[in-house]
Amino acid sequence: MKNDLDSLMESHGIDAILLTGPAAHNPPMYYLTGGGHLTQADLIKKRGTEPVLYYNAMERDEAAKTGLLTKNLDDYHWLDILKQCNGDVGKALAWRYKAMLSDHGITSGNIAVAGKVDAGRIIGVLTHLQEVLPAATFIGQLDDSIILQAMATKDVDEVNRIRRMGTITTSVVGEVAEFLTSHKVNDAVLVTADGGPLTIGDVKRRINLWLAERGVENPEGTIFAIGRDAGVPHSSGTLTDVIRLGQTIVFDIFPCEAGGGYFYDFTRTWCLGYAADEVLALYEDVLAVYQQVMETLELGVQCIEYQRLTCDLFAGQGHPTTQDDPATQAGYVHSLGHGLGLNVHERPWFGRTATPEDRLAPGVVFTVEPGLYYPEQGMGIRLEDTVWARPDGQMEVLAEYPLDLVLPMK
Repeated sequence: MKNDLDSLMESHGIDAILLTGPAAHNPPMYYLTGGGHLTQADLIKKRGTEPVLYYNAMERDEAAKTGLLTKNLDDYHWLDILKQCNGDVGKALAWRYKAMLSDHGITSGNIAVAGKVDAGRIIGVLTHLQEVLPAATFIGQLDDSIILQAMATKDVDEVNRIRRMGTITTSVVGEVAEFLTSHKVNDAVLVTADGGPLTIGDVKRRINLWLAERGVENPEGTIFAIGRDAGVPHSSGTLTDVIRLGQTIVFDIFPCEAGGGYFYDFTRTWCLGYAADEVLALYEDVLAVYQQVMETLELGVQCIEYQRLTCDLFAGQGHPTTQDDPATQAGYVHSLGHGLGLNVHERPWFGRTATPEDRLAPGVVFTVEPGLYYPEQGMGIRLEDTVWARPDGQMEVLAEYPLDLVLPMK
């Protein structure tokens, strides 16, 4: 949680954090500012002190809404700095950052840098900043970032926001199911009112509309993949593919609050009308693993243990897994889940990059999503729910929805 940030900074030897970029759709900045219409801002947090948000004067009211300590970037006389740097924007930005950091007494030590910005811009600026602050070390924040560690455990307000997103998500999933099963069928293909085939693209446009009507966003898109595409875990689906009876449809939907807030993540696999015997058998294997894993979830256990359990269970059913062959493209090919919050994928990690710190600590929100994939056989199955590890030790699915494979046509 946010109140863990100073202790995390101390344990990792971080003296200050420098965040940059917009407040929206920029998880580290959103986490500390609460989002809002800040198109380009900077935030500096020195260990043991409150963060300070640096804003453009045109966005002063938006900056004030954050409730943080704020400072106007105009106070640093940008045009004068730019002139002194002979018009070199990268150098001028570095000198301004030096002045900003110096105001916090930061001229040396380890400075963690994070935020969604253009890679070329930040590399150029940090190169110059290292020259003007030679006693400082600038550290890029990746999957092991201290901010992601703080974000891993959620307070009650954060959980309630994710739960609300779950309610919205499953309501849209229900609309999709109703939409699909209400169509007429011609030669095993769903057809529209004008007699043409219903396509993946048609369904995705409806999904985006229904999400927008509920005031949420879909910045990462939606996986709605049928047949062979369903057998490739992150295939988003081919827009021109037609919707046919009996084929597996992997429907993975992960919208977020407007402005880049909290996400939800949810997957069901459907067959319209009927499922072939081999599909039913594959589904039963995935469902059995899903249920067994859900029954064994326990506070304090390292996430990698659940990945190993999942591999063992699928291997016992006769399927290839990443435990036996990390490069396998058939069978069980990914990790069991991941943390969820302001990122679709965040700590705790369950896969090969998981560390002992990635565990089911009280307050973490994570996904459980076992799946089996056989693209050459034209099928794939995944079931996913988002779970909160409650402080009382209970594991709560934040949005319940039926696990049915076959959706009868109306």
